[in-house]
Amino acid sequence: MEPEANTRQPAALIVGVTGMVGVAFTEALKKPTALGGPWTVYGVSRRPLPTWFPSSLLNKHIMLDTLNQQQTLEILAPLSSEITHVLWVALQVNESEQVNISLNSTMLSNVLNALTSTPNSRLSHVTLQTGTKQYLGPIFDPSLSAQLVPREAPFIEDYPRLSFPNFYYALEDILTSYSTSLTYSVHRSSIIIGASTRSYFNTLLTLCVYALVCKHQNYPFRYIGNKYSWEHFWDMSDARVLAEQQIWASVTDKAKNEAFNCTNGDVFTWKMIWKVLCDTFGVEFVPFDEKEKFDFVDFMNDKGEVWDGIVEENGLYKTKMEEITCFDALGQVLNFEIQHVCSMNKSREFGFHGYANTLKSIPEWVQRLREMKILP
Repeated sequence: MEPEANTRQPAALIVGVTGMVGVAFTEALKKPTALGGPWTVYGVSRRPLPTWFPSSLLNKHIMLDTLNQQQTLEILAPLSSEITHVLWVALQVNESEQVNISLNSTMLSNVLNALTSTPNSRLSHVTLQTGTKQYLGPIFDPSLSAQLVPREAPFIEDYPRLSFPNFYYALEDILTSYSTSLTYSVHRSSIIIGASTRSYFNTLLTLCVYALVCKHQNYPFRYIGNKYSWEHFWDMSDARVLAEQQIWASVTDKAKNEAFNCTNGDVFTWKMIWKVLCDTFGVEFVPFDEKEKFDFVDFMNDKGEVWDGIVEENGLYKTKMEEITCFDALGQVLNFEIQHVCSMNKSREFGFHGYANTLKSIPEWVQRLREMKILP
């Protein structure tokens, strides 16, 4: 590479740009204070941009199915002389972890192959966002979930891998295979909170829809997990903190080829979260009653038409309940009997000090979802 190429403006390709962290990336990179900036920002998604997306902040939107090797090569190879950073927040979800490995590995390989296929490729760094399944295992695979023994909390980055298939491990191995030509960083999130209708595991939107349905139909807003999660410590990852950490790692030499947990840096009980949600949506707080059995997934199963009515009445961005919620996954996770907490010590020791107050960030994101006309 010619010396002057290093002084050219960096260009980021956000793969999965319409998800919660994709939106946060788009906004963070275009701030005047963005580390390493000013940035040229390209965004990839499978579908057209939704009306709520801040499209004016993207230099270019690319509609692309990254599972399609030929299409990915044809569209991205011509950009290989421009793109310096790949920010990977894309996700394919299947019940089978082996299928997850195949789908997600294919997408990442196709993109990296396309961007390194030409002699004048500028790609220098890839950030990979994964999560705490690193420490829990394939919790949503019914053939494996009953066998899993999670690592002890707080989760630390240098815990050895669990002896189960995991697409996070596969993606890390793909990045390692490119380590002679580019650097990478891995960012392990907890439960992500942000604003999008295009994220598979959208806990906040799931809980918002549930609260609004209860309010609309005069049902009690009952807790959906067990006594253990109601009373024990958990953590979350604000999409803004995730974007900030990944941008920091992209431009910080000592963060290269490292894995970092990325959470808000505080902990909470779900009882505390429930009180915040009640205040935010104006519903009555119902204390958890262990004797009262409540099947959350079954309760929400027939509420799609109620949500349709709420969307129609309030002139909201058109969504289908089953497309924006993750009732099964959330119901399963909140019935774990573990403390779900990550250590942020390594991240701080390396120089990243971003944080968020989880109990304050929830109403902030709800307000953002209202401004985007996703919630009333």
